[in-house]
Amino acid sequence: MKCGICPRGCAQRETGLCGVGMVPVVARAAPHFDEEPVISGTRGSGAVFFSGCPLGCVYCQNEALSFEHVGRPVRNLRAIYERLIAQGVHNINLVTAGHFLPAVVESLRPRLPVPVVWNSSGYESEAQIAALNGLVDVYLPDFKYLRSETAAALSHCPDYPQVARRALLAMHAQVGEAVFDEEGLMRRGLLVRHLILPGHAQESVEILGWIFENLPNAYVSVMAQYTPNARVAGTDMDRRISRAEYERVWRFIQAQGFENGFVQSRSSARREYTPAFDLTGVDGGL
Repeated sequence: MKCGICPRGCAQRETGLCGVGMVPVVARAAPHFDEEPVISGTRGSGAVFFSGCPLGCVYCQNEALSFEHVGRPVRNLRAIYERLIAQGVHNINLVTAGHFLPAVVESLRPRLPVPVVWNSSGYESEAQIAALNGLVDVYLPDFKYLRSETAAALSHCPDYPQVARRALLAMHAQVGEAVFDEEGLMRRGLLVRHLILPGHAQESVEILGWIFENLPNAYVSVMAQYTPNARVAGTDMDRRISRAEYERVWRFIQAQGFENGFVQSRSSARREYTPAFDLTGVDGGL
């Protein structure tokens, strides 16, 4: 049966690029403290890490999910959310859940008592974003590439730039200007992430320029945590970003009068930031 959930439009879900079936596969569900401060807060974000991904970026730091499909099928996502909320998390953070959209939408009804964060690659159709209207409070997408050739080489996805631009515009139109609570946590809004890649500092500048021009008042998180993995060994991607590349992007941000968001230091490029996908918290939804 043809799958039309994500923009890939695979001919068969069973052999699709995400590598998983229709039942959500979850690898970890636990309080997470390594998101941006407006998401993690003091008690953590209730991060639910879904397995599988329609992109398959060669440098993926969560390759246990995107390539190895670590996790267990979960038929009661709601029970997982409720257990996390009972632990005191500030929000429910759905990490790479777009290819399980029908089950996820069902699990979010009725509305949860805490904000829902949609943490994604940015590669989503406008129809997917429309289906989340009224169910998601904070969009936390990546904006990875602005050039089709880069997207093709690194994620086998040449249409990523145009798809992601449309998705981000739809997210922004849906949730509007950011709203924060008395603790400084984002309760509604758009926070766009961009990871600086080695050899692509100029493209980072162009991406950030597009965001500043087209997503007024959106928050931005500029990340410098790129860490090469075995899949990029021997290629141009087999290194961390250089000081010159980091400073190229930093100078551009400063020139724009950047205020709404966060910029990681180069010292953040460490494997320790990748959580253990050890099925923590998953049993509650079986």
